[in-house]
Amino acid sequence: MPESVRPVTLASIEAAAVNLDGVIRSLPLAGAQWLERLVGGEVRLVTENLQRAGSFKIRGAYHRISRLTDAERARGVVAASAGNHAQGVAVAAQLLGVHATVFMPEGATIPKVQATLGYGADVRFHGDSIDQALEAALEFSRETGAVLIHPFDHADVISGQGTLGLEIMAKLPGVRTVVVCTGGGGLLAGVALAVKSIDPMVRVVGVQAEAAAAYPPSLAAGHPVRLSSMATMADGIAVGRPGDVPFALVQEYVDEIVTVSEEQISRAVLLLLERAKLVVEPAGAAAAAAVLANPQAFEPPVAVVLSGGNVDSLVLLRIIRYGLASAGRYLTLTVRMPDRPGSLARLLNDIQAMHANVVDVEHNRVDAGLRVDEVDIVVHVETRGPEHCETLLANLADGGYRVLSLDPQAS
Repeated sequence: MPESVRPVTLASIEAAAVNLDGVIRSLPLAGAQWLERLVGGEVRLVTENLQRAGSFKIRGAYHRISRLTDAERARGVVAASAGNHAQGVAVAAQLLGVHATVFMPEGATIPKVQATLGYGADVRFHGDSIDQALEAALEFSRETGAVLIHPFDHADVISGQGTLGLEIMAKLPGVRTVVVCTGGGGLLAGVALAVKSIDPMVRVVGVQAEAAAAYPPSLAAGHPVRLSSMATMADGIAVGRPGDVPFALVQEYVDEIVTVSEEQISRAVLLLLERAKLVVEPAGAAAAAAVLANPQAFEPPVAVVLSGGNVDSLVLLRIIRYGLASAGRYLTLTVRMPDRPGSLARLLNDIQAMHANVVDVEHNRVDAGLRVDEVDIVVHVETRGPEHCETLLANLADGGYRVLSLDPQAS
């Protein structure tokens, strides 16, 4: 049957599971009591961030490449990715003895680039998004004959990703809600089809970053619609247009698509690190962010898919600070004070007396609004939460300090 009309079915997903046996890791579902207290019932984390190559992408990539003919394998494969699909294709191609070329956006994180190179792929950079990198990969495929391994818009890729749905149903047979992040829709489509084929009463919810959410307008229009712009830290799900193949399946099998903000994503990354001891990239934390944002909307038992863990360390540091600020645990404030000996020491001592931890201090003596005898002191403070922030600010005001501004993420 031609690939363009080959259906994705429960049987095709089950066949992919057989094909992937021994290739992917069978990972236990992780408990999440800190989420269960919010939801009011059982919650399990599906830890694909610990999967081979750091994400679920190896599932679809390996299944797709393994089904190529000898002639196709000889021409090599080409892919476009911000990182996770790149690594999945690189690992799969290496295992199957196929040469892989991967186009990545210019801003792809260094660890993802280095890992893709380490798995033996030829990495090339093009554009600022997955969509632009995909255009270059398509042109390369036309010029060289290399087979395009699409990140989500192919039946074999979706069947491979759908094997995760089979695992969820086997490991959490009483599950009532499955929450999955989505960009182009390959993982969501495959998981939803598998889950609904086994138990149609299970609710499947897709999650997108609100600044890169192509599915809500597309579903409203009844066909894939391209976004005019995107801006999110969740680069793994920043896809401007849903794939045609997964879109049809999402229409049929997914109950709801919800969106999450950058603040909610960063807070989820932070809590997964602190409470679950799991390093999860922003895209991979989107499903957890949705549950944290509206826990009563998800009937337990809930399976929350953590789709990937490939995140640059420097990016992670920024996300942690952003998450702390979003949770009211990191405060940046500017205090205007007399520029004389002892002023800074007094301020820092007063903040310490309120059991807040000063992380960093900056001086500004050149602002046009400053008098000659004044200085602006910018203080970065760790707090215990929003109430502690309010108490700290109230006590500073009572102490006669002139607080000019707050970090917008902490206010």
